Amino acid sequence: MSGTTIYPMYYSIEKKITDRTVYLVVFYISAIIMTSITFYALYQSTVEYAATGKIIIGEILVKTEFPFKGLSKLITYLMIVSVVAWYCVTKLGGDKVKDVPPVIRSIFQLIVLAIAIVSLYEFVYNFVVWSSLITLSALGGSINLDNLSIAYPNPETPWNLVFATKMSLAAFLISAHGFYIISKKGKS
Repeated sequence: MSGTTIYPMYYSIEKKITDRTVYLVVFYISAIIMTSITFYALYQSTVEYAATGKIIIGEILVKTEFPFKGLSKLITYLMIVSVVAWYCVTKLGGDKVKDVPPVIRSIFQLIVLAIAIVSLYEFVYNFVVWSSLITLSALGGSINLDNLSIAYPNPETPWNLVFATKMSLAAFLISAHGFYIISKKGKS
């Protein structure tokens, strides 16, 4: 019996699925969803701009509910799959960070920390402005959550506040997690 290989038995359609396979599948699904949402939004924004001559960044993603009216908006799906895709990337390649020289890792750590600080500031700023405009709208007799936008930083292209708030939150979560991963891998 020496030299005999014993293979595990699987019943019917059962197969061995590794963690890596799960993360790869979820990453590719998330990437496809992100790409689909992005191209849909770009196409619809181009059509709207051609028809009206104006555009509000992120408005299409906030107005479009999927798969039917009353369910989640595309911006919510985009925020979720962005964070999930990032998590899968770190699970798939996170161990590579320990091979990066300490000086380069420190530079990356500082860059990611700066991104986390800026995205946290943007999230808080957008949320406060959004909340203020909701309050102002409510005092005026109507509540309009999704169509609030701010003409900043460029008055020619305002940003929808739901879009700006959700995507800056996603950016903060991703960068904070990236900072954590880089810091953790540097200590081990």
